[in-house]
Amino acid sequence: MSELLHIDGLRAWYGAAQVLHGVQLAIREGEAVALAGRNGSGRSTLAKAIMGLVRCEGDMRFRGVPLVGLRAFRIARLGIGYVPETRDVFPTLSVRENLALGEKKGARFTLDDAYGLFPSLLERATVKAGALSGGEQQMLALARTLMGDPALIVIDEPGEGLAPRVIGQVAQALLALRSRGVAMLLIEERLTIARVLDARVAVMGHGAVQFDGPLTELARRDDVVRDWLAVG
Repeated sequence: MSELLHIDGLRAWYGAAQVLHGVQLAIREGEAVALAGRNGSGRSTLAKAIMGLVRCEGDMRFRGVPLVGLRAFRIARLGIGYVPETRDVFPTLSVRENLALGEKKGARFTLDDAYGLFPSLLERATVKAGALSGGEQQMLALARTLMGDPALIVIDEPGEGLAPRVIGQVAQALLALRSRGVAMLLIEERLTIARVLDARVAVMGHGAVQFDGPLTELARRDDVVRDWLAVG
């Protein structure tokens, strides 16, 4: 698999406060990578940096195209989709209208694909997004991103606040997407969905990647779990 996203020496700030301190990470075509770490480790900031939503410096390229300094809409047009933790659906628009906003002419993924991945959205197609459950809103946010035909999806806490059954549905939908060649970067605290996807794990701490490898290796690294993941 060829390299899709390349990050080297990435630094990012909120105002005068530096949050990322030289992040190094690579994601290949069709690969799933889970970003783990404690709260405040820099995971969400990295997602926002990829999407051009925070000030950053360093080398960050998508299919060879430099991303640093690009505006978010241009980054999205290159083929990167973003599902923030807040989901950000349009509450006064129906499910179908939300999906239509994300539609891209000539995309591999159609409205039928979105409904096939998330059948409950078809059942609720005329319902306003603000009336959906948290799980349905997460599905809608994912489906709307899919309509933009991304090669890479960045997803911040896809299972946050969802019942285990719904998390399972989201995981199976992401597995189906991966089988169609979509790469993904998941920010996930408990690695529940990462296990379903057999994702590689990058552990962040102090604004940098402290471990990068398969889940099986992480399970053997008591030092990494103790120093960068354990709480209390």
